[in-house]
Amino acid sequence: MNKQEIINIIKGKLADKSQYFENLIAETRASNNDTKSSMGDKYETGREMLQQEINNLQRQLNEVLNQQAVLQKITSDASEKVQNGALVKTNKGLFYVSVSMGEIVFDNQKVMTVSAESPLVKAMFGKKMGEGFTINNISQSIENIW
Repeated sequence: MNKQEIINIIKGKLADKSQYFENLIAETRASNNDTKSSMGDKYETGREMLQQEINNLQRQLNEVLNQQAVLQKITSDASEKVQNGALVKTNKGLFYVSVSMGEIVFDNQKVMTVSAESPLVKAMFGKKMGEGFTINNISQSIENIW
């Protein structure tokens, strides 16, 4: 398994999300400037709502930037145990411990990208190939780690 290609796919998705939020913030700020008027409270309420939307988008952008920072620290080196950067195959699926981006497709296989903070990763963290763990009353065994 080429983990560097998986990292590159995730980096691309994060870059797209970052650009998306930056564009939305710019558009929302532009529309905020268009609503300046001396018409009174109705427009002040509208501008406040737009500002809250900008703040919400900024929070989401900051989360993407934090995910990018976490991903920068992850290497494609082989892993012997479940840790950040490990690609883990269990009897239930394939998981890449990095940032939570959901499902990606790599080499015609579904790979779930999961954060080290997720309950699943916490349950299997530090385990080695052949070991098992249980989460939500479902037992899984680790078949391989890259």
